[in-house]
Amino acid sequence: MTQSDAPTSQDAAFEAAYGAAQKSLHEGGIPIGAALARGGVVIASGHNERVQNGDPIAHGEMSALRAAGRQKSYRDTTLYTTLAPCAMCTGTIIQFKIPRVVVGEARTFGGEFELLRSRGVEVVVLDDQRCVDMMRTFQAENPELWAEDIAE
Repeated sequence: MTQSDAPTSQDAAFEAAYGAAQKSLHEGGIPIGAALARGGVVIASGHNERVQNGDPIAHGEMSALRAAGRQKSYRDTTLYTTLAPCAMCTGTIIQFKIPRVVVGEARTFGGEFELLRSRGVEVVVLDDQRCVDMMRTFQAENPELWAEDIAE
C-alpha cells in the first residue's frame, strides 16, 4: 500500500460507515456502522439494527453486506467499520474473502484481529477519536444493551 492508498478517517467509505453508526444511535440502536467499497467507491453501507429490528445478527458489517446484495466476488473490496469486528462478522469477512478491513477504533472492543490476520486479511486501524468517544458514551449510558450485543 502506498502512502496515497492509506485510508484516513476522511475517506468517503469511512465517512459512510461513521454516518451509518450515527444513524443507528439516533434510532436508539447500537452505534456501529459499516460500508463496503470497491476501488474507493461505496457499494453499500449499513448499521447495527439489532435493537431496531429485533434481529440478533444484524450487526453493522452484516447490514452493510446485506445492503450490497449479491456480489460475484468480494476479493476486490474493502470493508470499513467503525468498531473492530466481532467473531460473527469476522467469520463473514473470512467466508467471503474480503481482503481488507479498515476499522475506526479498537479501544472499546478488541474484536478478532488475530483471526482476521491469520487468514490473510489486511487490518488497518484508524483510531478515530470520534468513534472512540461515540462508543465510550454509548457503553457508559447503555451497559446492559452493550453487553447483550457482544453476548456477555
